[in-house]
Amino acid sequence: MNLPSRLAALAALFPAFAFAVYAPIPEQDQGKALSFRLGASVSHDSNIFGASTGEVGSMVYSVTPSLSYNGSLDDQTFVSFGYDLSLDHFVDRPGKKNLTSHTLNARIAHAFSDTTNIDVSDSYQISKNPQSLLAGLPLNTDQSFKMNQFNARFATALNAKTGLVLKYRNMDFAYDLAALGAQLDRMEQLAGLELSFALLPETKLVGEYRYQDVAYRQGSANKDKRSHFFLAGADYTPNQKTTFTARAGFEDRTREGERDTTAPYAELSTRYAYGENSFLAAGYVYTLEEPSDVLRFTDTKVNRFFVNVQHRLSALVTASGSVTWEPSQLQGRTGVADVDETTSRVGLALSWLPTKNWVISATADADHVNSDDPSRAQDRTRYGVSARFSF
Repeated sequence: MNLPSRLAALAALFPAFAFAVYAPIPEQDQGKALSFRLGASVSHDSNIFGASTGEVGSMVYSVTPSLSYNGSLDDQTFVSFGYDLSLDHFVDRPGKKNLTSHTLNARIAHAFSDTTNIDVSDSYQISKNPQSLLAGLPLNTDQSFKMNQFNARFATALNAKTGLVLKYRNMDFAYDLAALGAQLDRMEQLAGLELSFALLPETKLVGEYRYQDVAYRQGSANKDKRSHFFLAGADYTPNQKTTFTARAGFEDRTREGERDTTAPYAELSTRYAYGENSFLAAGYVYTLEEPSDVLRFTDTKVNRFFVNVQHRLSALVTASGSVTWEPSQLQGRTGVADVDETTSRVGLALSWLPTKNWVISATADADHVNSDDPSRAQDRTRYGVSARFSF
């Protein structure tokens, strides 16, 4: 996995291929179109390279300025963009100690009518300090990468009870280290068509087809794959506080240079908002994902269970936590045995808002990878404090 662990827990609230999901404008940014934020943090990372042995730990000092714009061009069109800069200094990192990361986001949403809208977004990330590290790499391996993700979603109503949604996602990965790039640089495209029928006011039946294409920059004749997904399910919203989502079906996957496969696919999630700024979310996903070692393995069969909770302790203090448990199996190439692996991630945060402009937080994260292949095992803990001022 190469997505940030904190974001992965939030993304898991939605189906693994749910495409773009947009959070509301942060409370401190509401009421103004252009916002600036300046943050600083001090933390400790016990395993900055994600090694299985000989871990290197370090104190990390960070400065994180950012700006964002959220505004409407007219009554039907909303636009937003944001830029985040992260300046990280590692006290005990071998080699380069100062790392600079960038994230640029842009989005435009337009409503053609009350029942027809389009939503397009793009995110470009230059990550020099990945939040989730690749398993099984040699010591002190640079895991920096660039990633661009483009999302588009078009939704319309065919009649009073029937809806149509067209979705598209394009993700492009490019690793800085030549050896990693030769293995992992790739483009993933996913297109989907969803038909829904409102059986009851609170119940919507859904049928969905998705097509995925994974194309590697090098070694494509032995690594590329294409998948057809056929899914059915339902969305159930018994009240404004509670939602349930379920999809189940199968994936028919064609692998270049390896055996084809047909595998089950499932995604379940629920969310309950039990108070102001307080909620509990949980879910499960079963799917095939790209492995971090494509030389030995074709795919990873993943069972992902997750629980996320946010609780407002008082008007000024909010606590949050997430737990993800992923029993998985790496699918060996011809002549290579499958490998069982379990990844556990736990994250905790406590945030204090002394004024409308300030947020002060304490965070702790723990990652653990238990693998039948000892070189892929991994333990990593991070904890720290941060402050952010918005103006």
